[in-house]
Amino acid sequence: MKVGYARVSTRDQTLDNQLSRLTEAGCEMFFEEKVSGAARKRPELETMLKQLRKDDVVVITKLDRLARSTIELLRITEVLNEKSAGIQSLAEPWADTTSPGGKMIMTVFGGIAEFERSLILTRTQEGREAAQARGVAFGRSSKLRNDQKELVLELVNTGQSVSAVARTFNVHPATIYRCLNEHRSL
Repeated sequence: MKVGYARVSTRDQTLDNQLSRLTEAGCEMFFEEKVSGAARKRPELETMLKQLRKDDVVVITKLDRLARSTIELLRITEVLNEKSAGIQSLAEPWADTTSPGGKMIMTVFGGIAEFERSLILTRTQEGREAAQARGVAFGRSSKLRNDQKELVLELVNTGQSVSAVARTFNVHPATIYRCLNEHRSL
C-alpha cells in the first residue's frame, strides 16, 4: 500500500498541494501534520511508522517534509528497513526504494547509519573509561554518607530491624539492605 505523509511547518500553511500530489501518486492512506520538522514530537509520523506493514511505501512530496536532518532521515530509513517497507520522494527520484537505484542509495544510507552508531558507541566507551580513570563515579549517588552507613551497621548489629533503621534515615529498606551487602563484600 502507498501511504502518504504530508507536513507543513505552521498552522497557517495548507496541506492541499501535498495531498493532491500524493493522491495523484496513488496513495491510499494519508497522515497529515502541521508541525515544524525540527520538532521532536511528530505524533502523526510516529503513528504512521508504527502502522506500516511489509511492502508498504511511504510517499512524500519532498524529503524535507519527512526529515529535517540526515540523522532523522537515517532513523526513519532504519525503521522502514526493519518493517520491510519503502520510501518514495516525488521530488527526489534517487530517494525511491521502489527502484533499483533508490534501493542502492538507501542501502548506503543504512551503512552510514550503522557506521555512525559504532563511532558513537566507541566514543562513549572511551569517554566512560577516561572518566573512570580520573575517578569519576557512575550511577546514582548514595542516599547515605559513609558515617551514616557505619551507624546503620551498628543499629542492625544491635538488633534493630531493617525497617526501623530505614525509617530512622528516611530511606527505603532496600537502601539498608544494599548498605549491608556492601559491608559484607568488603
